[in-house]
Amino acid sequence: MKNSSDHDKKFAAMTFSSVYPYYVAKVERKGRTKEELHQVIEWLTGFKEANLTELIDTKATFLQFFQKAKLNPNAHLITGVICGYRVEEIENPLTQRVRYLDKLVDELAKGRKMEKILRSE
Repeated sequence: MKNSSDHDKKFAAMTFSSVYPYYVAKVERKGRTKEELHQVIEWLTGFKEANLTELIDTKATFLQFFQKAKLNPNAHLITGVICGYRVEEIENPLTQRVRYLDKLVDELAKGRKMEKILRSE
């Protein structure tokens, strides 16, 4: 995927706190829980609930969010299409990580089993 510089800059400047309520609403609307969402986020980033609260309260950008994250070594196993883009083909590392998160939230909302979402080799 060829990302425009503007597209990547938008992701870098977007705050996690502005997107988080949409993640919660999406999974809850589909019968999943906020706790399951937090489990998925923790798997990808290493952030516990207290970390998430701090990042939301400080209005951390996605750039800051992923700079502080310890990306799961199996994150590269996240594949597929999200918002019309194959996540494994996204060239910008930050944009790819944001899309990894989007993909996991989407899978959770679609009712995928947790052991499938939390990939292991």
